[in-house]
Amino acid sequence: MIGFDVGIYGVLLLLILLASSSFRILREYERGVVFQLGRFWKVKGPGLIIVLPGIQQMVRVDMRTIVLDVPTQDVISRDNVSVKVNAVLYFRVVDPQRCIIQVENFLNATSQLAQTTLRSVLGKHELDEMLAERERLNIDIQQVLDAQTDAWGIKVSTVEIKHVDIDESMVRAIARQAEAERERRAKVIHAEGELQASEKLLQAAQILAKQPEAMQLRYMQTLSSIAGDKSSTIVFPMPVDVFSMLAEAMGKNRQRGGQQD
Repeated sequence: MIGFDVGIYGVLLLLILLASSSFRILREYERGVVFQLGRFWKVKGPGLIIVLPGIQQMVRVDMRTIVLDVPTQDVISRDNVSVKVNAVLYFRVVDPQRCIIQVENFLNATSQLAQTTLRSVLGKHELDEMLAERERLNIDIQQVLDAQTDAWGIKVSTVEIKHVDIDESMVRAIARQAEAERERRAKVIHAEGELQASEKLLQAAQILAKQPEAMQLRYMQTLSSIAGDKSSTIVFPMPVDVFSMLAEAMGKNRQRGGQQD
């Protein structure tokens, strides 16, 4: 009887251990991919679930957004400039079944894919675009990664380029290029100003030529401004019209004198 009782207690203890090992608790952000005799059965969770020992196996999957640091990559731009670029990747699992079945290790696979995609996408652009158009490049990389990881049940939400490091000699070359560009713009602005000033002077000359009275008014304004100066010697120019009037009067006087003789 004693041996029988010990056997019963042993069986009960074994059943209790099996039952306790059958319970799994999954948090709100976790899902369990359950396989039954090696074949996919279903996705369970969150909460309390039961897994039959020896018959079923469960793989936990974290459904939260994962932040992945993409290591520094050597990239050769389209204009043959060597740069070092690193980035950060934000993604999450949207289909636990595919992320476990379709790829061996989805974290490592996504990291390797992000590195190769970063090099291939940035290699199609020039250095100026990498420095000035990061937002557009981030979107391009995100779209390429999202399309390729969709088969794994992964959604890439954001890609951000963190640093674009270039050689010191290239930094000096870029500085010289920027200085030359600023000088070019200054010369263009100066030339445009000269062109506009010449056009205005031409219009003013045409107006004064059509209206001699305006020329006389302008002459009087000039005399007024000269009179306000503190210089000791002032030379007043004589208008051409006055010379013509004097010459005409002198000619008439000579004709009258000749007729009297």
